[in-house]
Amino acid sequence: MAVDEVLPEFADAFPFERFNEMQSAALPALLKREDNVVVSAPTASGKTALAELAICETLREGGTALFLAPLRALTNEKESEWERFEALGYSVYVVTGERDLSPRRAERADILVMTPEKADSATRKHETARYSFITDVDCCVIDEVHLLDSDRRGAVLEVTVSRLRRLCDPRVVALSATMPNVDDVADWLDAPEETTFAFGEEYRPVPLNADVKTYSHGENAFADKYRRLYRALDLAEPHIRDEGQSLVFVSSRQDTVQAAKKARDELTERDIPMGARGDYDFHNDAADLSNDTLRQSVLDGVGFHHAGLAREDKNRVEQWFKEGKIQLLFSTSTLAWGVNLPARCVVIRDTKLHDPLEGEVDMSPLDVLQMLGRAGRPGYDDLGYAWVVCDRSEADKYRRLLRDGKEIESRLAGELDAHLNAEIALGTIRDIDDVMSWLETTFYYARAKSAPDAYDAGSALRERVSNELSRLVADGFVERDGLRVEATRLGQLASKFYLRLDTARRFADLAERCGAAASEGDADRIGADALLATVAGATEFDSVSARSDEQDAVDAVLGSAVSDDLDAGQRKVLAILRSGMTGTTPTELKSDAWVIRQNALRLLAALREFLDNLAPGRYANLACRVEARVEHGVSDDAVGLTAIDGVGSGRAGKLAAAGLSSPGDVVRAGVSGVASAGLSEGVAEQVVANARDLPVVVVDWGDFPEAVAAGDHDMREVTVANNGGGARAGLRVTVNGREMTAKPAYLGQTTLPVAVFGADADELTFTVEVTFPDRPLDPVRSSRTVTID
Repeated sequence: MAVDEVLPEFADAFPFERFNEMQSAALPALLKREDNVVVSAPTASGKTALAELAICETLREGGTALFLAPLRALTNEKESEWERFEALGYSVYVVTGERDLSPRRAERADILVMTPEKADSATRKHETARYSFITDVDCCVIDEVHLLDSDRRGAVLEVTVSRLRRLCDPRVVALSATMPNVDDVADWLDAPEETTFAFGEEYRPVPLNADVKTYSHGENAFADKYRRLYRALDLAEPHIRDEGQSLVFVSSRQDTVQAAKKARDELTERDIPMGARGDYDFHNDAADLSNDTLRQSVLDGVGFHHAGLAREDKNRVEQWFKEGKIQLLFSTSTLAWGVNLPARCVVIRDTKLHDPLEGEVDMSPLDVLQMLGRAGRPGYDDLGYAWVVCDRSEADKYRRLLRDGKEIESRLAGELDAHLNAEIALGTIRDIDDVMSWLETTFYYARAKSAPDAYDAGSALRERVSNELSRLVADGFVERDGLRVEATRLGQLASKFYLRLDTARRFADLAERCGAAASEGDADRIGADALLATVAGATEFDSVSARSDEQDAVDAVLGSAVSDDLDAGQRKVLAILRSGMTGTTPTELKSDAWVIRQNALRLLAALREFLDNLAPGRYANLACRVEARVEHGVSDDAVGLTAIDGVGSGRAGKLAAAGLSSPGDVVRAGVSGVASAGLSEGVAEQVVANARDLPVVVVDWGDFPEAVAAGDHDMREVTVANNGGGARAGLRVTVNGREMTAKPAYLGQTTLPVAVFGADADELTFTVEVTFPDRPLDPVRSSRTVTID
C-alpha cells in the first residue's frame, strides 16, 4: 500500500513510500478500529512504522500519544527521528530523568516519549501540577513489550501500563519481537482477536540462519575472551571477504574497545582486505572523531559502538556501517534495541556479563534473540547468519532458545509486596476488594490464567495476595481498619523512593535508633559510618560480590571496624562509599564504583528523608552531608561548600585548598578572595552571590543567667535568627547533652523557651543546635554554661 494513499496528510512522516506486507496487514486494525492492538513480528520487519501509524491516527483525532521506549538512549533517538512530525506542525517532547521537566511543554506536547521508569514516576505523581499531563494521554504505544520478561525492568513496565489504564484508559498499541504467547499479552490488554497479530518468520525481510558454536573453555577468563573472539572472527571472516559486514556483540563498553584493537591485528595477520585508508574524504571525516582509539580503528574497517561514546561519534559509526565503510563492528547489547543497523553476519561473543550489582550473570534471553534478529540486510542479503558462541555445557540451552523462542513471563511476583504497597500509598487501592481488582489488571494475573500450575492461579493466587497484604500490615507499611487499607508514613516513604521493603524497614530501624540515642544524651553515637553501613547493607546490594583481587583493597579501606551483619559484597559497597567520600577509591574497586555510587546516592537521599520524618533533624542533616561527600568526594570540613549553587567537587577542592571551608568563609573572602583560590572572576562573582543566598544563623541568648541557686527554676527565651536566605531547619536545645526541646522551623526568626533550673550538679551547659535537613551545611551550635550556687 502506498503511504500517500493511506495517510496523505502524514505521508512526509514516513521515510518510505509504501507499507510492506506486514504493515499493510495490520493497517485496518490501527486505522479503522478503536480497540487495543498487539503485534508480534520478527526483528527488522518494520514494527516502528506501526507505532508511527498509531501515533498518526491519534494526532488525526486531536489526541496525545505516549511512546514508551525501552531505553533512555532510544528516547533521544526518537526525538531526532521524529523531527518529521515537528515539520508537520506537531510537538514531540522527550521526558527523561536526565532532563529538567518543563510541565508546560509536556502539557502541550502532541507526542510524549518516555521510558517505563519515567512513566512510572509520572503516573505515581499524576495529581501534582508537574505531572498532571500524564492523564491526558489518548494512546500509549509500548515498544518492545516483551520487556515484560526483563528481571530488572519487567515489573515496572507491567504496573505502569496497568496504572495508566486505570487513570485515563488510553488506547494501547503493544509491539513485540516474536513471542510464542502473544495471546497472553492480548488478554492482559483486552485486545480482541481481530487486532492481535502474530507474524511469523515468513515476514522477516531476510531469512535467518541461526545456530550455536562452542569454544574450549579454559581456566583463565581473560584468555577465554580471546578464544571466543577468534571463534567470532572465524565466523565473520567469510562474510567480510565476500564484501558483507559483521556485527559482534560483547558484554561491556571496555570489551568493545579491546576486541576492536585485537581484531585489527588478527585481521591483518589473516590478510583480509579491509579498510578505507585510501579514501581521502573518509580519512578527513575520521579525523573529527573525539575518541582516539576509534579514530585509528575505523580507517582499518573496524569500529566499536557503546553508550559511552560521544553522540557525534556514535552517529558517524552508525552511518559508516550503513555505508559499508566499517565492515566489522563491536557493540554492547544497547545497539540491538536501538538503531536499525543490520549486518549479514551477527555473532554474540559473550553470553555472560559482569553486573556491578549482581556479579556475573547470563545475558537475558530477550537480549540474545534481539541481537540475533539484526542479521540480514534487507535489499542486500538473501540470507542472514547469526551465531551464539558459548561453552559446550550451555550449547543445548541456546539451541532450545533458538528453536522454541522465549515465552514472556510476568516478573511482578518477585516484587509483589513493594508494588502492592505502592498502589496503596498512591490511593489506587483503598480497601480489600480493590486489592483483587488491581491484581486483575496485571499481566501477572493474565499469565496465571494461561499457566495456572506455574503461577499458583485460582484461590492460591488470591491467598498469596492476601498474605502479602497481611505482611504489609504486620511490618508497619499499611494500616487496616476493617475492610479499609491505608499506607503509613513508612509505606509512603518506601513507595516514594522505590525501595525494597526490607531496605525501608532497615532505614526505619536506624531512624528509631537515632531517636533513642538523642533522647539518651548520646546523639553522636550514630555517625557517618553508621549511615553508610545501613545503606551498604540494603537489599538492593544483596547480589554484589567481591572478587578475590578486590578483597585486599576492601580490607585496606575498612580495616576491621565494620558491622558484623555485612557480607563480603556489602563490605565492598561500604569501602567504595567510604573511600569515595574523600575521592580516593582504590584502583581495584573503580570498575564497579560508578554504578554502586549512583545507586547508593539514591538510597542516601531516601535515608535522608526517612531520618527527616522519623528521627531528630540533626540526623537528616548528617545524611545530607554524607550524601554530598559521596557524590563530590570532598572532606567533612569542606562539604558545606557544596551547598553553594554551582560548587561541585572541583571548585570545592580549590576553595578548601585556599582555606575557605564554608559558605560563610566564601562570603567573607569576597570576589577577590574566591578568585585568588583559582576561580575565574565571573565564576567567583556568581559563587559569592549564591553563597549569600544561604542561611546565616545568629543565636541571641538575651539575658541568660550565668548562675542559678540550687533548687531555683527560671524560664528564659533564646532567639534564633537567620540573616541570610530562607531555609528549613531543625532546632534543638540540650542541657549537659540531654535534649530539652526540639522543633522544626522555617528560619526566619524564632524563639525557644529554655528552662534554667538549679539541678544537682556543679554547672549546666545549655546548647542550641540548628541543623538543615536538606542542605549539607554544618550544624550551627551555640552554648552557655550556668553555675549552680
